[in-house]
Amino acid sequence: MTEPPGRRERKKAATRQKIADTALRLFLDRGYDAVGIRDVAAEADVAVTTLFSHFASKEALVFEQDDNFEQRLTQAVTNRAPHEPLIPALRREIQEVVRHCTADGTVPIYRMIDESRALREYEESMRLRHAESLATAIAADPGLSQTTTACRTIARFVIDAYSLAREADDPQAAVDEIFQMIEAAWEVT
Repeated sequence: MTEPPGRRERKKAATRQKIADTALRLFLDRGYDAVGIRDVAAEADVAVTTLFSHFASKEALVFEQDDNFEQRLTQAVTNRAPHEPLIPALRREIQEVVRHCTADGTVPIYRMIDESRALREYEESMRLRHAESLATAIAADPGLSQTTTACRTIARFVIDAYSLAREADDPQAAVDEIFQMIEAAWEVT
């Protein structure tokens, strides 16, 4: 059983969230490039060092759910029921993430990302890292016997499914279509 977080952890989480929310508000109001780290820290009423203790870079402020997303993907592999097939478990997780990321209010965020070279590059490196973490989780599963290359390929497909679906006119239909292809690829490995 997991113990609830203590007071210190709750305060750290609240500070982190306050910084992220402040940064996103400033970026959307003024433009990503027009806002500096010092602006975010001042508006959030924290020291720049405090900001950097929670976020490694300015780009990380936009992708504040990065670690959570990566954990959710690897847990879709490691926490699935015994004998539950891999691909449906990953599909469910991607459907949830796509649903969250295409909810009302997210369009301005993704427009901002698309308009910033720094944010696009950060997102690409983040996706590659997520794919490697997912591939490692798949390869470590004792019930699966695919090669490292197959695990890495499927992991990349899954990560790209999220990006492609997010941009589609009908994101959930896109997830279904993409995962039909992923399932077929997994079955031939």
